[in-house]
Amino acid sequence: MTDTGLEPTPGAGTGTAGGITGGDADEVRAIAARARSCQGVAGLSGGRFGTVDTYLPGERLTGISVNDRAVEIAIVATTDRPLSETADEVRRAVMDLAGGRRVNVRIDDIVEGP
Repeated sequence: MTDTGLEPTPGAGTGTAGGITGGDADEVRAIAARARSCQGVAGLSGGRFGTVDTYLPGERLTGISVNDRAVEIAIVATTDRPLSETADEVRRAVMDLAGGRRVNVRIDDIVEGP
């Protein structure tokens, strides 16, 4: 695993929504959509043990974990650009949706091509 973000925040990636309720569910979905749309992102990852998740009413959103202090995004990256550029683009793409929280992007896997 390659961590191209900030140091991990205690409680991030715990598999809990960390206070995401009601209208905030749309915000979490938007974070996931923006992360998926970045160049070099093949998809989102639940992590080695499936711990990078947000539980919303009636659904489990894999690859995004949000708590009061941080947003953790676990991605599967492609080989078509440098990994650090991909991670930086994801971080910039979701920063305005993070509500002042730190945005940590981790690369769980790498696949060939776009």
